Amino acid sequence: MLVNILGVPVTLEHLRRFAVANSLFPPTTLKRVLHKLGFVQADPIRAPARAQDLILRHRVKDYRAGDLERRYAQLGIEEDFFINYGFVTREVQALMHPRSNSRVPAEGRLPWPAGRRKRAELVLSFVRERGFVHPREVDNHFAHGRVKNYWGGSSNATTHLLDAMHYQGLLRIVRRQAGIRIYAAHEHGPGTSDKVERQRRIDALVDIAVRIYAPLPGKSLSFVIRRLRFATPQWQTEITGALKRAKERLAHERIDGVDWYWPAEERVPRSAPSDTVRLLAPFDPVVWDRARFELLWGWVYRFEAYTPAPKRKLGYYALPLLWRDRVIGWGNLSVERGRFKSELGYVEARPPRDRAFKRELEAELGRMRVFLGLES
Repeated sequence: MLVNILGVPVTLEHLRRFAVANSLFPPTTLKRVLHKLGFVQADPIRAPARAQDLILRHRVKDYRAGDLERRYAQLGIEEDFFINYGFVTREVQALMHPRSNSRVPAEGRLPWPAGRRKRAELVLSFVRERGFVHPREVDNHFAHGRVKNYWGGSSNATTHLLDAMHYQGLLRIVRRQAGIRIYAAHEHGPGTSDKVERQRRIDALVDIAVRIYAPLPGKSLSFVIRRLRFATPQWQTEITGALKRAKERLAHERIDGVDWYWPAEERVPRSAPSDTVRLLAPFDPVVWDRARFELLWGWVYRFEAYTPAPKRKLGYYALPLLWRDRVIGWGNLSVERGRFKSELGYVEARPPRDRAFKRELEAELGRMRVFLGLES
């Protein structure tokens, strides 16, 4: 049986503590956080800020909404698809590429049709001539028209093609202009046909994902590793072997009939959780895995932004409310005409009566105002 740092058998309570302490480490610089994590998930919804900013504010000292976009070019990172779309370090990106002849995840596994390949070659030459381009420039030059998008609607064909070229690695995003991607041509290093090197790269990607989301129940570990087919579509046949190797090298314990996994070098923290209250992004590593969420905190959290309003139970963009090492509720935050508004809900219908909770909740709402630029 595995034991924690004090020599006590690992329990679900220990794993809850580990889940929080492993992810919510002491705040440091933005560059150090990005290189420590390797990947930060992105989402375009701003309620009250984008997911990547809400994730980073807990981990980066004095972070303000939009800092990642403002400093993107100086951070040594790229926008790309890992297990989801987001920001990766260039070291992580190098493990995933080149994705030869691969469609974006929503399109399936088929190779590019010849017509798209030809259009991409023309666009790539156009981008190289100009250095970097706004999608509007490409559209004005080529007039690709409209196409049916991944979800059955209609999209600008140029945007569709640029997305596909970016995923394949022919383009990179140099910056954003009013939220719009600005592209430049890109060329990745050579691929590998060597089996040992291929497995090394995939195992490194597995370790990055596990480090971000540990501890993981067995089904979630399988889910996370299988999502690496989006990071490395050229090596999809290697995923099953990668999962097997991961289970052999990770620390493991069976608790209440559930197998849990985490990096072998990690230990359950010695100290008790602090009184800190945090409002987490729906995609924060602490709460991202909904199956793990239910096992650790005993209630169902769902992201309801795409749920019809009458069917929502928590709210459009409900932020899980973490106190100490327990997720006890949620908050819906907004800024209307420059005024900050917060609506909180609790699993047990009413907030804790502990004075420390009230004090720390006010401190968290104050930090949120500063993060949003509403207070200096």
